[in-house]
Amino acid sequence: MAEQHAPIDRDLIREFLQATLPFSELDAGALDRLVRHCLIDFQPAGTRIFIRNVTEIDGLLVIQKGGVKLFVQDEAGQITLADFRGEGACVGAMALFQNAKASLSAETVEDTFFVKIPKDAFFEAAGANPAIPRFFLKTLSETFTTKAFTEIRQRRNESSDDSNLYLFSLKVGSLVERAPVTVPFGMSIQDAAQVMIRHSVGSLLIQEQTGKPCGIITDIDIRKSVALGLSMLAPVETIMSAPLETIAETAVCFDALVSMMAKNIHHLAMTSGEEITGVITSHDIMLLQGRSPLAVFREVSTRNTYEGLYPMRAKTCRVARTLVEEGGRAGNITRILSIINDLMLNRLLELLLKELGPPPVKFCWLVMGSEGRREQTFATDQDNALVYADCSVDYLQRAAEVYFEAFTQRAVEHLVRCGFPRCPGDMMASNPKWRKPLSAWKDTFDHWIAAPEPKEVLHSTIFFDFRGGPGDSSLAEELRSHITGRCAANDIFLRHMAVDCVQARPPLSFFNNIVVEKNGEHKNTLDIKTRGLLPFMDFARIMALRHGIRQTSTLERLDQLKAGGHIPNDLAQEAMAAFEFLQQIRLVHQMDMLDRNLEPNNHIDPAQLSALEKRTMRDAFGAVTKLQSHLKEAFRLQMA
Repeated sequence: MAEQHAPIDRDLIREFLQATLPFSELDAGALDRLVRHCLIDFQPAGTRIFIRNVTEIDGLLVIQKGGVKLFVQDEAGQITLADFRGEGACVGAMALFQNAKASLSAETVEDTFFVKIPKDAFFEAAGANPAIPRFFLKTLSETFTTKAFTEIRQRRNESSDDSNLYLFSLKVGSLVERAPVTVPFGMSIQDAAQVMIRHSVGSLLIQEQTGKPCGIITDIDIRKSVALGLSMLAPVETIMSAPLETIAETAVCFDALVSMMAKNIHHLAMTSGEEITGVITSHDIMLLQGRSPLAVFREVSTRNTYEGLYPMRAKTCRVARTLVEEGGRAGNITRILSIINDLMLNRLLELLLKELGPPPVKFCWLVMGSEGRREQTFATDQDNALVYADCSVDYLQRAAEVYFEAFTQRAVEHLVRCGFPRCPGDMMASNPKWRKPLSAWKDTFDHWIAAPEPKEVLHSTIFFDFRGGPGDSSLAEELRSHITGRCAANDIFLRHMAVDCVQARPPLSFFNNIVVEKNGEHKNTLDIKTRGLLPFMDFARIMALRHGIRQTSTLERLDQLKAGGHIPNDLAQEAMAAFEFLQQIRLVHQMDMLDRNLEPNNHIDPAQLSALEKRTMRDAFGAVTKLQSHLKEAFRLQMA
């Protein structure tokens, strides 16, 4: 590259770097020292500034105006684009840190001005300011998102401080001040109750002859045994809960909360290594804050009428708002929402079964889409279906059809009143197309998998995220096993899904700016679900089906793909961090709309975000390109 140094305006350079990460992290003195060494370079459009494995990098180039494309060129001259970088982005950092030649070729795509930081000055600044190497050497998950999450929370609640983040920062071990009280196998219920009174505790661990705790009894268990007329001389193991559910004392309270809610229990044994060091209760956690999710969970559990369930969705949203303001990450909050929504669905269907009587055959309610992935936010509609056991005789089949028609129509209507709108595409159990026997469901999935048509592939993706809800879970598990086996043996279907996924371009312009709607109702906004989150969901679904992974949530699928060695660790980490960041932006946007009494949607205005949030969002969208490149290689789409 023939360098063309423009006249140096130190004030201009300082102003530019002061607004550009990571140099905006420097204090005034460090920034002044760095600026003294900087140069301004100009390169016309079409200038090859780096040649892969040839160019020696003698300084960092920060794009002040213009743009650069990074690419690999093979021996035949074919170019594979790797990235586009626009204003504020850097070129040459990795080669500098690795003391290597350029790893990619680079060419200006328009007349471009660079602020050039010579190699020695760059390393002097990096050595004195850890923010610089941290910025360049760590992944998205470690570089931007932690700070960006903090900024989002501060924007939501300026008065909050870290002392309020009890659920997400306080360790379980800090809540428990006493060792557990244990009693041996064979002790009578009456004697155990006396031990509870003597030690002023609400639970006892039951100890095997080996000395190892294997179960737990609580004061509730003893009250139930009295109510049921059990002999107080019966041994404690007759009423204990086993196996013993545990949690590490180093876990945060939020993890204990989720575990208790998911298992519908109120006590967890706390462990340090192999040793049980105490017992944490739901009461301990509820004392931390006024609007605990456990309070809503318990309230839902006690509702005995449809009308009692209708207001619970609004209360759940208020709890989720509190969790966001207290520093909760999107993945944790959507898990809480899913657990409470699942419980509401369970209670509703229990009431329906009581009203209509037992069904003629066993069934399982299927939740799909965002509910199936446990990724529901404040703007969500119904996506559900129903599978029931195959009927051996015609009259039983007719009885099942009549019963489940009434059952599903009433269930969907009650869900609407609970705050879950109907699916615009009618993908609900009340639609007879999505209410059928297990064998018919297997045939449906077999048809989608064996003879994939582009429209049907697009239409069917929502169904591959199903999970079993209320009813006989073995039906859902058998259907999942059937699908897993079929997909793993049919790469053609997954290839069709992959083609669909790679055609969805991330919302970034040629120069890496965020692309928004140019006109219409949502002018100057971006649909963060369709344009941002969907490619992550699609990638995780495709790869999970290919490798027989049964989890349905996007984050769990990515984690399992990483654990199984199916995708590189750094790609998985970056994708998980990017997905959760975009989901966080979406949650906060919807909360802001609710605060203004507006119907929540997914249309984000990037102009309302801070510079750091926009930078993190651009990098999150950039992760989509890497996922799509992995799909192209995995399914050899570049050869199509």
